[in-house]
Amino acid sequence: MEIKALSPQAREDALREMAEGELDVLVIGGGVVGTGAALDAVTRGLRTAMVEARDWASGTSSRSSKLIHGGLRYLEMLDFALVHEALSERGLLRNKLAPHLVKPVPFLYPLSKRLVERPYIGSGIALYDGMAISGGNNKGFPLHRHLTRRGVAKEAPGLRKDAMVGAIQYYDGQVDDARHTMMIARTAATYGAMIANRTRVKEFIREGERVIGAVLVDLETGAEIKVRSKQVINATGVWTDETQELVNARGQFKVRASKGIHLVVPRDRIQSKTGVILRTEKSVLFIIPWGRHWIIGTTDTDWTMDKAHPAATSADIDYVLEHANSVLKSPLTRKDVQGVFAGLRPLLSGESESTSKLSREHVVGHPVPGLVVVAGGKYTTYRVMAKDAVDVAVDGLDGKIPVSTTENVPLVGAEGYHAMWNRRHALAAQAGIHVDHVEHLLNRYGSAIDEVLALIAADPTLGEALPHADDYLKAEVVYAVTHEGARHLDDVLARRTRISIETYDRGTETAELAADLMAGPLGWDDERRSTEVKTYQQRVAAERASQEQPDDASADAVRLQAPEIVPV
Repeated sequence: MEIKALSPQAREDALREMAEGELDVLVIGGGVVGTGAALDAVTRGLRTAMVEARDWASGTSSRSSKLIHGGLRYLEMLDFALVHEALSERGLLRNKLAPHLVKPVPFLYPLSKRLVERPYIGSGIALYDGMAISGGNNKGFPLHRHLTRRGVAKEAPGLRKDAMVGAIQYYDGQVDDARHTMMIARTAATYGAMIANRTRVKEFIREGERVIGAVLVDLETGAEIKVRSKQVINATGVWTDETQELVNARGQFKVRASKGIHLVVPRDRIQSKTGVILRTEKSVLFIIPWGRHWIIGTTDTDWTMDKAHPAATSADIDYVLEHANSVLKSPLTRKDVQGVFAGLRPLLSGESESTSKLSREHVVGHPVPGLVVVAGGKYTTYRVMAKDAVDVAVDGLDGKIPVSTTENVPLVGAEGYHAMWNRRHALAAQAGIHVDHVEHLLNRYGSAIDEVLALIAADPTLGEALPHADDYLKAEVVYAVTHEGARHLDDVLARRTRISIETYDRGTETAELAADLMAGPLGWDDERRSTEVKTYQQRVAAERASQEQPDDASADAVRLQAPEIVPV
């Protein structure tokens, strides 16, 4: 099957086609659950469309801890069903659906008490491994092992000896969440879904109480499009309540936004071959290997302000640094922080105590005929959430609809990835680039690397590394536009790549060249190109300033001083 390119023309075609005739399913929301629902629906043979007001994964799904994990702490809450489900999905993603994107990552669980803690924590982690094995798809995730203080020093010489008496090392999975979400969207398009980002739902179309479609606004042109659909799925995460208000429907549950922030620091600032998980007074804090960096987080605080741009405060940053430094020989300072990002978890809060206890578990509701709502959950279990939402939507359709097939649908780039990895030296020689760059490309594009290398073959200058962000090639900026649906500079620097959090300048030094590379395929003139660069620089300046503020209200006010490149 030929992979669908999410080109500018493909977006135009999708908007035109979704207005022609009636859809079976219209999905609202381009995060991981929305894209998952679109893939689930289209692979059941349903005429499917999906729209996103901003960019794919621009909300919660690009700002997670970037872990594919079972949720070790949920074992302590005795939520065995959630952990088992998440571990099953972890194995499925790693070994079948997205082996090019999901990788195993080791963690140390430090022990501070000599006799009591090791058997208690050890039995919990043993159960964690056992549940993963029982799922039948645990290949690639080594079993846990116990370490003495000397063993910890070998694995992580940068940790303080007096901070622990030993540790247990276990494995979980890691993913670039924004790329993974975009790949789900692209896979859905490959199977025939009509998808368009920068497209907002203005209002729902109704016949009596029933929702029969929506009026969409193409935010790039201002054009309105009427789309009729037998079922509409609301998968807008922390925006669920706002979307529900468009139908004046009182939901059976509400979604509360909880803010989590992460810091990105250079890899050489912490001497360790493994990640670390720390218990805090509120939750847990991870120190996570991330290429040439570490990601450290997270916090867990209520957020009641702007949901598109949650802001990290000075207090948030100090909190993360303080807890990380409690186990580090060489303490981190503000000067070590290259990047900061804040995201919002969509937590369920109902009108009854029993509903509020759902926490990270997901629910699917049907508030009015023709409209399905899915909310809650965690990134790892997106596929199950999507399946459950489509199952409910299918109940409202005529005829016999096939069951979900997504557990057997590899994402774009998965097929042939291992064979391409084995050929990485040959690919590097053919393309005239270093094998390190080929490995980097394979772990971002999988077998779709051929399309990136074709750009370099046509223009060898695209094989050059980006100045000030030399992990990435110029070809990746062009490819993001021609094949991955990027429409603005922020899309490329913050989500198709991670330049915005992986460099000290946060992408401002790369912005001019990246805009030059994007201008051709997007048809930008000099004025538009300059606007893109200026808007991105204003975004970075506002984020930096917000991170110096003492509280959420002042941080939010400062962050919102930066304009939107496309007002929503």
